[in-house]
Amino acid sequence: MSNYAAGLGKPGSGKRRLKDLLNQPDNRVCADCGASDPKWASTNIGVFICLKCCGVHRSLGTHISKVLSVTLDEWSEEEVDSMIEIGGNASANSIYEAFVPDTCSKPGPDVSHDQRMRFIKAKYELQEFLKPSLRIKSGKRSTKSSAFLTSSLSRKIMDSFKSNSSSQKMEGMVEFIGLLKVTVKKGTNLAIRDLMSSDPYVDLNLGKQTLQTTVVNSNLNPVWNQELMLSVPESYGPVKLQVYDYDTFSADDIMGEADIDIQPLITSAMAFGDPEMFGDMQIGKWLKSHDNPLIDDSIINIVDGKVKQEVQIKLQNVECGELELEMEWLPLDQ
Repeated sequence: MSNYAAGLGKPGSGKRRLKDLLNQPDNRVCADCGASDPKWASTNIGVFICLKCCGVHRSLGTHISKVLSVTLDEWSEEEVDSMIEIGGNASANSIYEAFVPDTCSKPGPDVSHDQRMRFIKAKYELQEFLKPSLRIKSGKRSTKSSAFLTSSLSRKIMDSFKSNSSSQKMEGMVEFIGLLKVTVKKGTNLAIRDLMSSDPYVDLNLGKQTLQTTVVNSNLNPVWNQELMLSVPESYGPVKLQVYDYDTFSADDIMGEADIDIQPLITSAMAFGDPEMFGDMQIGKWLKSHDNPLIDDSIINIVDGKVKQEVQIKLQNVECGELELEMEWLPLDQ
């Protein structure tokens, strides 16, 4: 079957953009049960889901969750734009599963229909796991009032992704949404580029910004503990990280590279607002996958009123080498 017959559309179309979003690592599993290869989506919630969870979503009614097939149904540009603006499963779950209690376990792919129904209803209809400021309380709801309340909730959640828009600052023609403090801690078992060792330093790039650590001479296990500060533009991509061997008389040799996805950190931070209002807690996660450089899942925490993320990466396109980083999100008003 051709892409056109499958409903994927031509390159650059809404369906193509939707497929690109679906192919991101966090969207390759169901947002509600973790089943692989989801082919359905809730367009107003912004999550990709499996067939079994799709059935539960449909039973809630379109005033709670409007479900479409990624490949078979026709999507409007507004529906595609909404999915992309939310960012997919990781972004949506950082809000809808912000406060899952220890007594409630997230269902797996093979749970019973009743378990699946209870969790999904609690997550989306009853809003039991939402940040309290996003919850919309009501008495007995009619379908009409539920539709209004769910629409209001959707607007509040979308606003939470844009909560810093009023404090955005201009520098030239670029709007910034916050600052990213990256602490380059240490390297382990880095590649040899000189006779017996290397003189490594780390280069970070975001947009047009490039920052570097100091050079550590003749050391394959360097310790930097050096802070670098990047301004994050409204339209941001991953932080490009490269490690080089410093050479005095020739071009510096590459010792590995990696792309650092900062979306989970920023989305989690914006969803929770002022971190000083919360105690120490986990608020998000960047999941290890075969197509990212993570050694283990990278946990996002509120620690002492600050949003931080520990990252351990295996350098790519090189024979060996690992790096340990810490990232901290700083909103502009801070």
